[in-house]
Amino acid sequence: MSYTRTLMTILDRLASTQEEVLATVAERCADAVENGGLIHLFGSGHSVIPTLDAFPRYGSFAGIHPLTDPRLMWHNVLGPGGVRELLWLERTEGYIKQYLDHEPLAPGDVMVVYSHGGRNAAPVEAAMYGAKRGLFTVAVTSVANLERPAEHSSGQRIAEVCDVTIDTGVPVQDAIIEVDGWDRPVGGASTVVASVVSHEIVTRTAAVLAGRGVVVPTFVSPTVPGATVSSNDEVFADHQRRLHAAAGRDQR
Repeated sequence: MSYTRTLMTILDRLASTQEEVLATVAERCADAVENGGLIHLFGSGHSVIPTLDAFPRYGSFAGIHPLTDPRLMWHNVLGPGGVRELLWLERTEGYIKQYLDHEPLAPGDVMVVYSHGGRNAAPVEAAMYGAKRGLFTVAVTSVANLERPAEHSSGQRIAEVCDVTIDTGVPVQDAIIEVDGWDRPVGGASTVVASVVSHEIVTRTAAVLAGRGVVVPTFVSPTVPGATVSSNDEVFADHQRRLHAAAGRDQR
């Protein structure tokens, strides 16, 4: 079976089994945005990609806040900013607090934590940090990984820390295609499926807000009739206001 068709099978399962939890997350995200708060998105390594694809980009709106620590993202394969350094740091306990202590996280906000395995220190401690500070926490992970032992000293995975879990349904090994003559599978799926979850959250939250009569400044392509490049200035301005407001609400 091709990569695309195998991926479609996983996405079909996502659509048929995660409706209830996605609806719950959309309601809580809408509450945060309507009240002037933020939807924080956290991931490390490849799991940073679905946070970047959620905002800022055409079709997303103010109030979505990717938590992107350059140390937890790779810039090179080898050497400074390379994958080996990243893999070491995201498994090292105690680091993530040093980063999140400077972020505008406030009670009433939402924190979405992406991690396929859900076991590394960075996502586990990000989820713990958000929960401790009164945020509604969401795990985006493959529940199949709960069969694997925890790696964090707490004995927990993000699915066990967060308030709710969106199960991507991606197999533990992540790569989904077996190639004759190769002893290792190819074609990673977790990043693609997690990015789909990001846009499920974005679009569902927008629909909930619209149902409440709330309109939030939204990134728009200049190809849309009536829009220009400067049309997005209001998105940046609203996002900045929310960041400052969150800093004021933070009671740490």
